[in-house]
Amino acid sequence: MSLTRRHLMAALPRVAAVAGTASRLRFAPRGFALAAAPAGAASARTEAENGMETLGDRIDHAHTSGVLADVHAILVRRGARTVARYFSGADNAWGRDLGTVTFGPQVLHDLRSITKSVVSLLYAVALERGEVPPPDAPLLAQFPAYADLAAEPPRAAWTVAHALDMTMGTHWNEDLPYSDPNNSEIAMERAPDRFRFVLDRPLAAAPGTEWRYNGGATALIGHLIERGMEMDLPSAARRHLFDPLGIETTEWVRGADGTASAASGLRMTAPDLAKIGRLVLDGGVWDGRRVVPADWIASLATPAAHTPFGLGYARQWYTSEQPVDGGAAVAPMLSGMGNGGQRLFVLPGLDLVAVLFCGRYDQPDQWLNPVIVLQRLILADV
Repeated sequence: MSLTRRHLMAALPRVAAVAGTASRLRFAPRGFALAAAPAGAASARTEAENGMETLGDRIDHAHTSGVLADVHAILVRRGARTVARYFSGADNAWGRDLGTVTFGPQVLHDLRSITKSVVSLLYAVALERGEVPPPDAPLLAQFPAYADLAAEPPRAAWTVAHALDMTMGTHWNEDLPYSDPNNSEIAMERAPDRFRFVLDRPLAAAPGTEWRYNGGATALIGHLIERGMEMDLPSAARRHLFDPLGIETTEWVRGADGTASAASGLRMTAPDLAKIGRLVLDGGVWDGRRVVPADWIASLATPAAHTPFGLGYARQWYTSEQPVDGGAAVAPMLSGMGNGGQRLFVLPGLDLVAVLFCGRYDQPDQWLNPVIVLQRLILADV
Protein backbone atom coordinates (compact mmCIF):
# COMPACT_ATOMS: atom_id res chain seq x y z
CA MET A 1 0.00 0.00 0.00
CA SER A 2 1.41 3.38 -0.96
CA LEU A 3 1.95 6.22 1.46
CA THR A 4 -0.74 8.21 -0.30
CA ARG A 5 -3.28 5.42 0.16
CA ARG A 6 -2.36 5.04 3.84
CA HIS A 7 -2.92 8.74 4.35
CA LEU A 8 -6.30 8.50 2.65
CA MET A 9 -7.31 5.59 4.85
CA ALA A 10 -6.49 7.68 7.91
CA ALA A 11 -8.27 10.74 6.60
CA LEU A 12 -11.48 9.14 5.37
CA PRO A 13 -13.67 7.51 8.02
CA ARG A 14 -15.12 4.17 7.01
CA VAL A 15 -18.65 5.46 7.34
CA ALA A 16 -17.93 7.94 4.55
CA ALA A 17 -18.41 5.14 2.05
CA VAL A 18 -22.05 4.86 2.92
CA ALA A 19 -22.81 7.87 5.13
CA GLY A 20 -26.19 9.49 5.32
CA THR A 21 -29.77 8.53 5.84
CA ALA A 22 -32.02 7.91 2.90
CA SER A 23 -34.98 10.09 2.02
CA ARG A 24 -37.17 10.99 -0.93
CA LEU A 25 -35.54 14.45 -1.11
CA ARG A 26 -35.60 15.93 -4.59
CA PHE A 27 -32.34 17.38 -5.85
CA ALA A 28 -31.80 19.79 -8.74
CA PRO A 29 -28.44 18.90 -10.32
CA ARG A 30 -25.78 21.34 -11.40
CA GLY A 31 -23.85 20.94 -14.64
CA PHE A 32 -21.56 17.94 -14.93
CA ALA A 33 -19.94 17.98 -18.37
CA LEU A 34 -18.88 14.63 -19.78
CA ALA A 35 -17.82 14.26 -23.38
CA ALA A 36 -19.63 11.67 -25.46
CA ALA A 37 -17.65 8.44 -25.81
CA PRO A 38 -16.43 7.55 -29.32
CA ALA A 39 -18.13 4.42 -30.63
CA GLY A 40 -16.34 1.32 -29.38
CA ALA A 41 -13.85 3.32 -27.34
CA ALA A 42 -12.60 1.83 -24.09
CA SER A 43 -11.84 5.29 -22.72
CA ALA A 44 -13.52 8.65 -23.24
CA ARG A 45 -12.32 11.91 -21.70
CA THR A 46 -14.38 14.75 -20.33
CA GLU A 47 -14.01 18.31 -21.53
CA ALA A 48 -12.32 20.71 -19.14
CA GLU A 49 -14.72 23.10 -17.43
CA ASN A 50 -13.52 26.37 -15.98
CA GLY A 51 -9.95 25.07 -16.02
CA MET A 52 -10.82 22.22 -13.60
CA GLU A 53 -9.14 18.87 -13.92
CA THR A 54 -11.38 16.53 -15.91
CA LEU A 55 -12.97 13.42 -14.44
CA GLY A 56 -10.96 11.16 -16.73
CA ASP A 57 -7.73 12.89 -15.74
CA ARG A 58 -8.61 12.61 -12.06
CA ILE A 59 -9.13 8.88 -12.47
CA ASP A 60 -5.85 8.50 -14.35
CA HIS A 61 -3.92 10.49 -11.75
CA ALA A 62 -5.44 8.56 -8.85
CA HIS A 63 -4.55 5.27 -10.48
CA THR A 64 -0.98 6.10 -11.46
CA SER A 65 -0.28 7.59 -8.03
CA GLY A 66 -1.26 4.36 -6.32
CA VAL A 67 -4.34 5.78 -4.62
CA LEU A 68 -6.61 3.25 -6.35
CA ALA A 69 -5.37 -0.23 -5.50
CA ASP A 70 -6.62 -3.18 -7.56
CA VAL A 71 -9.17 -1.12 -9.47
CA HIS A 72 -10.21 -2.96 -12.63
CA ALA A 73 -12.80 -0.68 -14.23
CA ILE A 74 -14.54 2.65 -13.67
CA LEU A 75 -17.44 3.67 -15.88
CA VAL A 76 -19.52 6.83 -15.37
CA ARG A 77 -22.53 7.72 -17.49
CA ARG A 78 -24.58 10.87 -17.29
CA GLY A 79 -27.26 10.95 -19.90
CA ALA A 80 -25.64 9.96 -23.20
CA ARG A 81 -22.13 10.91 -22.10
CA THR A 82 -19.60 8.44 -20.77
CA VAL A 83 -16.20 8.31 -19.11
CA ALA A 84 -14.64 4.86 -18.88
CA ARG A 85 -11.29 3.61 -17.68
CA TYR A 86 -10.09 0.00 -17.73
CA PHE A 87 -6.95 -1.38 -16.11
CA SER A 88 -5.09 -4.68 -15.70
CA GLY A 89 -4.80 -6.71 -12.53
CA ALA A 90 -5.12 -10.04 -10.79
CA ASP A 91 -8.67 -11.36 -10.59
CA ASN A 92 -10.72 -14.42 -9.79
CA ALA A 93 -14.15 -15.72 -10.63
CA TRP A 94 -15.94 -16.74 -7.41
CA GLY A 95 -12.56 -17.76 -6.00
CA ARG A 96 -11.22 -19.42 -9.18
CA ASP A 97 -7.90 -17.78 -10.03
CA LEU A 98 -7.92 -16.02 -13.41
CA GLY A 99 -4.37 -14.70 -13.19
CA THR A 100 -3.68 -11.21 -14.54
CA VAL A 101 -6.58 -9.90 -16.62
CA THR A 102 -6.53 -6.95 -19.02
CA PHE A 103 -9.96 -5.45 -18.51
CA GLY A 104 -12.04 -3.76 -21.16
CA PRO A 105 -15.66 -3.08 -22.11
CA GLN A 106 -16.23 -6.68 -23.19
CA VAL A 107 -14.51 -8.44 -20.28
CA LEU A 108 -16.73 -10.10 -17.68
CA HIS A 109 -16.22 -9.42 -13.98
CA ASP A 110 -17.73 -10.82 -10.78
CA LEU A 111 -20.54 -8.66 -9.46
CA ARG A 112 -20.51 -10.55 -6.18
CA SER A 113 -23.41 -9.20 -4.11
CA ILE A 114 -24.58 -6.73 -6.74
CA THR A 115 -26.13 -9.97 -8.00
CA LYS A 116 -28.69 -9.56 -5.21
CA SER A 117 -29.86 -6.25 -6.62
CA VAL A 118 -30.33 -7.79 -10.07
CA VAL A 119 -32.32 -10.67 -8.52
CA SER A 120 -34.55 -8.07 -6.85
CA LEU A 121 -35.49 -6.68 -10.28
CA LEU A 122 -36.20 -10.16 -11.60
CA TYR A 123 -38.45 -10.90 -8.61
CA ALA A 124 -40.36 -7.69 -9.43
CA VAL A 125 -40.90 -8.88 -13.00
CA ALA A 126 -42.13 -12.26 -11.77
CA LEU A 127 -44.41 -10.54 -9.25
CA GLU A 128 -46.00 -8.45 -11.98
CA ARG A 129 -46.60 -11.64 -13.94
CA GLY A 130 -48.21 -13.34 -10.94
CA GLU A 131 -45.49 -16.00 -10.79
CA VAL A 132 -44.12 -15.40 -7.28
CA PRO A 133 -45.86 -14.78 -3.96
CA PRO A 134 -46.16 -11.11 -2.93
CA PRO A 135 -43.90 -9.62 -0.25
CA ASP A 136 -46.58 -9.93 2.44
CA ALA A 137 -47.08 -13.68 1.83
CA PRO A 138 -45.99 -16.06 4.62
CA LEU A 139 -42.47 -17.22 3.82
CA LEU A 140 -42.55 -20.75 5.25
CA ALA A 141 -45.77 -21.47 3.37
CA GLN A 142 -43.66 -21.25 0.21
CA PHE A 143 -41.43 -24.06 1.51
CA PRO A 144 -43.90 -26.78 2.59
CA ALA A 145 -41.14 -29.37 2.92
CA TYR A 146 -40.02 -27.53 6.05
CA ALA A 147 -43.40 -27.22 7.76
CA ASP A 148 -41.83 -28.36 11.03
CA LEU A 149 -40.03 -25.02 11.31
CA ALA A 150 -43.35 -23.19 11.59
CA ALA A 151 -43.75 -24.62 15.10
CA GLU A 152 -41.63 -21.70 16.32
CA PRO A 153 -43.85 -18.58 16.32
CA PRO A 154 -41.11 -16.16 15.16
CA ARG A 155 -40.40 -18.30 12.10
CA ALA A 156 -44.11 -18.69 11.41
CA ALA A 157 -44.33 -14.87 11.32
CA TRP A 158 -41.81 -14.57 8.49
CA THR A 159 -42.99 -13.03 5.25
CA VAL A 160 -41.30 -12.89 1.87
CA ALA A 161 -40.55 -9.24 2.66
CA HIS A 162 -38.37 -10.29 5.59
CA ALA A 163 -36.18 -12.20 3.13
CA LEU A 164 -36.17 -9.34 0.62
CA ASP A 165 -35.15 -6.83 3.30
CA MET A 166 -32.79 -9.15 5.23
CA THR A 167 -34.80 -8.78 8.43
CA MET A 168 -35.49 -12.46 9.17
CA GLY A 169 -33.63 -12.13 12.46
CA THR A 170 -31.52 -15.29 12.18
CA HIS A 171 -27.86 -15.72 13.00
CA TRP A 172 -25.85 -15.33 9.78
CA ASN A 173 -22.18 -14.44 9.50
CA GLU A 174 -20.62 -13.31 6.24
CA ASP A 175 -18.00 -11.16 7.95
CA LEU A 176 -15.58 -14.06 7.64
CA PRO A 177 -13.59 -14.39 4.39
CA TYR A 178 -15.43 -16.32 1.72
CA SER A 179 -12.53 -18.76 1.72
CA ASP A 180 -13.54 -19.72 5.28
CA PRO A 181 -15.95 -22.69 5.48
CA ASN A 182 -17.54 -21.08 8.54
CA ASN A 183 -18.73 -18.14 6.43
CA SER A 184 -22.51 -18.66 6.36
CA GLU A 185 -22.86 -18.32 2.59
CA ILE A 186 -20.11 -20.88 2.02
CA ALA A 187 -21.66 -23.18 4.63
CA MET A 188 -24.99 -22.85 2.79
CA GLU A 189 -23.31 -23.79 -0.48
CA ARG A 190 -21.85 -26.90 1.16
CA ALA A 191 -25.01 -27.91 3.00
CA PRO A 192 -26.95 -30.99 1.80
CA ASP A 193 -30.11 -28.84 1.65
CA ARG A 194 -29.36 -25.16 1.14
CA PHE A 195 -32.90 -23.96 1.83
CA ARG A 196 -33.31 -25.82 5.12
CA PHE A 197 -29.89 -24.50 6.10
CA VAL A 198 -31.10 -20.93 5.57
CA LEU A 199 -34.46 -21.41 7.25
CA ASP A 200 -33.34 -23.29 10.37
CA ARG A 201 -30.55 -20.94 11.52
CA PRO A 202 -30.84 -19.98 15.21
CA LEU A 203 -33.01 -16.96 15.89
CA ALA A 204 -31.28 -13.79 17.09
CA ALA A 205 -34.02 -11.14 16.80
CA ALA A 206 -37.73 -10.85 16.14
CA PRO A 207 -38.62 -10.72 12.44
CA GLY A 208 -38.59 -7.21 11.01
CA THR A 209 -36.72 -5.63 13.91
CA GLU A 210 -33.09 -5.91 12.86
CA TRP A 211 -31.15 -5.91 9.59
CA ARG A 212 -28.61 -8.71 9.29
CA TYR A 213 -26.67 -9.26 6.08
CA ASN A 214 -27.84 -12.62 4.74
CA GLY A 215 -27.05 -14.08 1.34
CA GLY A 216 -29.23 -17.04 2.26
CA ALA A 217 -32.28 -14.78 2.21
CA THR A 218 -31.52 -13.98 -1.43
CA ALA A 219 -31.18 -17.69 -2.16
CA LEU A 220 -34.77 -18.11 -0.97
CA ILE A 221 -35.94 -15.34 -3.30
CA GLY A 222 -34.05 -16.92 -6.18
CA HIS A 223 -35.80 -20.24 -5.52
CA LEU A 224 -39.22 -18.55 -5.58
CA ILE A 225 -38.36 -17.02 -8.95
CA GLU A 226 -37.17 -20.31 -10.43
CA ARG A 227 -40.21 -22.20 -9.21
CA GLY A 228 -42.67 -19.55 -10.34
CA MET A 229 -41.12 -18.89 -13.75
CA GLU A 230 -40.43 -22.60 -14.31
CA MET A 231 -36.87 -22.03 -15.42
CA ASP A 232 -33.53 -21.53 -13.74
CA LEU A 233 -32.38 -18.11 -12.64
CA PRO A 234 -29.97 -17.44 -15.53
CA SER A 235 -32.65 -18.35 -18.09
CA ALA A 236 -35.26 -16.18 -16.37
CA ALA A 237 -32.86 -13.25 -16.20
CA ARG A 238 -31.91 -13.73 -19.83
CA ARG A 239 -35.52 -13.70 -21.05
CA HIS A 240 -36.96 -10.99 -18.83
CA LEU A 241 -34.04 -8.65 -18.08
CA PHE A 242 -30.96 -9.16 -20.21
CA ASP A 243 -32.51 -9.64 -23.65
CA PRO A 244 -34.77 -6.57 -23.33
CA LEU A 245 -31.69 -4.47 -22.45
CA GLY A 246 -29.53 -5.90 -25.22
CA ILE A 247 -27.19 -7.61 -22.74
CA GLU A 248 -25.66 -10.49 -24.68
CA THR A 249 -22.87 -12.03 -22.64
CA THR A 250 -23.11 -12.97 -18.96
CA GLU A 251 -22.08 -15.85 -16.73
CA TRP A 252 -23.84 -17.12 -13.64
CA VAL A 253 -21.79 -19.28 -11.27
CA ARG A 254 -23.51 -22.35 -9.86
CA GLY A 255 -22.95 -24.16 -6.60
CA ALA A 256 -21.94 -27.80 -6.30
CA ASP A 257 -25.62 -28.81 -6.43
CA GLY A 258 -26.10 -27.01 -9.74
CA THR A 259 -28.08 -24.11 -8.26
CA ALA A 260 -27.18 -20.70 -9.65
CA SER A 261 -26.00 -18.42 -6.84
CA ALA A 262 -28.67 -15.75 -6.37
CA ALA A 263 -26.52 -14.07 -3.75
CA SER A 264 -23.27 -13.52 -5.61
CA GLY A 265 -22.84 -15.59 -8.77
CA LEU A 266 -23.44 -13.16 -11.64
CA ARG A 267 -20.64 -11.97 -13.94
CA MET A 268 -21.18 -9.05 -16.35
CA THR A 269 -19.27 -6.39 -18.23
CA ALA A 270 -19.14 -2.84 -16.89
CA PRO A 271 -21.21 -1.35 -19.75
CA ASP A 272 -23.90 -4.00 -19.29
CA LEU A 273 -24.08 -3.44 -15.54
CA ALA A 274 -24.45 0.26 -16.33
CA LYS A 275 -27.50 -0.69 -18.39
CA ILE A 276 -29.03 -2.22 -15.26
CA GLY A 277 -28.33 1.04 -13.46
CA ARG A 278 -29.88 3.06 -16.25
CA LEU A 279 -32.97 0.85 -16.17
CA VAL A 280 -33.39 1.67 -12.49
CA LEU A 281 -32.67 5.35 -13.01
CA ASP A 282 -35.38 5.50 -15.69
CA GLY A 283 -37.97 3.92 -13.42
CA GLY A 284 -37.87 0.45 -14.96
CA VAL A 285 -38.21 1.58 -18.60
CA TRP A 286 -35.66 0.76 -21.31
CA ASP A 287 -35.83 2.25 -24.80
CA GLY A 288 -39.49 3.10 -24.28
CA ARG A 289 -40.42 -0.39 -23.07
CA ARG A 290 -41.56 -1.19 -19.54
CA VAL A 291 -39.24 -3.91 -18.20
CA VAL A 292 -39.57 -3.63 -14.40
CA PRO A 293 -42.74 -2.36 -12.67
CA ALA A 294 -42.56 1.33 -11.80
CA ASP A 295 -43.91 0.83 -8.29
CA TRP A 296 -41.10 -1.61 -7.49
CA ILE A 297 -38.44 0.85 -8.58
CA ALA A 298 -40.11 3.62 -6.59
CA SER A 299 -40.22 1.43 -3.48
CA LEU A 300 -36.45 1.00 -3.49
CA ALA A 301 -35.99 4.62 -2.38
CA THR A 302 -37.81 4.05 0.92
CA PRO A 303 -35.69 1.98 3.30
CA ALA A 304 -37.41 -0.90 5.06
CA ALA A 305 -34.41 -1.32 7.38
CA HIS A 306 -31.19 0.43 8.33
CA THR A 307 -27.75 -1.13 8.35
CA PRO A 308 -25.24 -0.78 11.20
CA PHE A 309 -23.00 1.22 8.83
CA GLY A 310 -25.42 4.03 8.06
CA LEU A 311 -27.24 2.88 4.94
CA GLY A 312 -30.88 2.28 4.33
CA TYR A 313 -31.91 -1.03 2.79
CA ALA A 314 -34.93 -2.00 0.72
CA ARG A 315 -35.55 -5.10 -1.36
CA GLN A 316 -31.86 -5.97 -1.92
CA TRP A 317 -30.79 -2.37 -2.66
CA TYR A 318 -28.96 0.14 -0.47
CA THR A 319 -30.08 3.74 -0.09
CA SER A 320 -28.09 6.78 1.01
CA GLU A 321 -27.64 10.49 0.50
CA GLN A 322 -24.37 11.69 -0.99
CA PRO A 323 -22.98 15.20 -0.38
CA VAL A 324 -22.69 17.40 -3.48
CA ASP A 325 -22.15 21.08 -4.21
CA GLY A 326 -19.37 21.23 -1.66
CA GLY A 327 -21.64 19.74 0.99
CA ALA A 328 -24.35 22.35 0.47
CA ALA A 329 -26.80 19.74 -0.86
CA VAL A 330 -27.30 16.00 -0.95
CA ALA A 331 -28.21 13.63 -3.78
CA PRO A 332 -30.23 10.47 -3.02
CA MET A 333 -28.50 7.35 -4.25
CA LEU A 334 -29.43 3.71 -4.78
CA SER A 335 -26.56 1.26 -4.88
CA GLY A 336 -25.65 -2.36 -5.30
CA MET A 337 -22.55 -3.44 -3.39
CA GLY A 338 -20.31 -6.47 -3.70
CA ASN A 339 -17.29 -8.00 -2.00
CA GLY A 340 -13.96 -6.65 -3.23
CA GLY A 341 -15.22 -3.15 -3.98
CA GLN A 342 -17.83 -3.87 -6.66
CA ARG A 343 -20.35 -1.04 -6.89
CA LEU A 344 -23.31 0.09 -8.94
CA PHE A 345 -24.22 3.70 -8.11
CA VAL A 346 -27.53 5.17 -9.31
CA LEU A 347 -28.18 8.86 -8.62
CA PRO A 348 -31.51 9.77 -10.25
CA GLY A 349 -31.33 13.47 -9.36
CA LEU A 350 -28.03 13.75 -11.21
CA ASP A 351 -29.06 11.51 -14.13
CA LEU A 352 -25.91 9.57 -13.28
CA VAL A 353 -24.96 5.89 -13.20
CA ALA A 354 -21.51 4.62 -12.25
CA VAL A 355 -19.91 1.17 -12.16
CA LEU A 356 -16.81 0.22 -10.23
CA PHE A 357 -15.02 -3.13 -10.49
CA CYS A 358 -12.15 -3.95 -8.12
CA GLY A 359 -10.13 -6.92 -6.94
CA ARG A 360 -9.90 -6.23 -3.19
CA TYR A 361 -11.81 -9.41 -2.33
CA ASP A 362 -12.03 -10.07 1.42
CA GLN A 363 -9.59 -7.22 2.15
CA PRO A 364 -10.31 -4.99 5.18
CA ASP A 365 -9.79 -1.84 3.10
CA GLN A 366 -12.10 -2.89 0.25
CA TRP A 367 -14.43 0.00 1.17
CA LEU A 368 -11.81 2.62 0.34
CA ASN A 369 -11.84 2.49 -3.47
CA PRO A 370 -15.61 3.12 -3.62
CA VAL A 371 -15.22 6.12 -1.27
CA ILE A 372 -12.46 7.65 -3.36
CA VAL A 373 -14.12 7.00 -6.71
CA LEU A 374 -17.57 8.21 -5.72
CA GLN A 375 -16.84 11.12 -3.40
CA ARG A 376 -13.39 12.34 -4.47
CA LEU A 377 -13.55 11.69 -8.22
CA ILE A 378 -17.11 11.45 -9.58
CA LEU A 379 -18.91 13.86 -7.25
CA ALA A 380 -15.99 16.23 -6.68
CA ASP A 381 -17.32 18.89 -9.07
CA VAL A 382 -21.05 18.25 -8.67
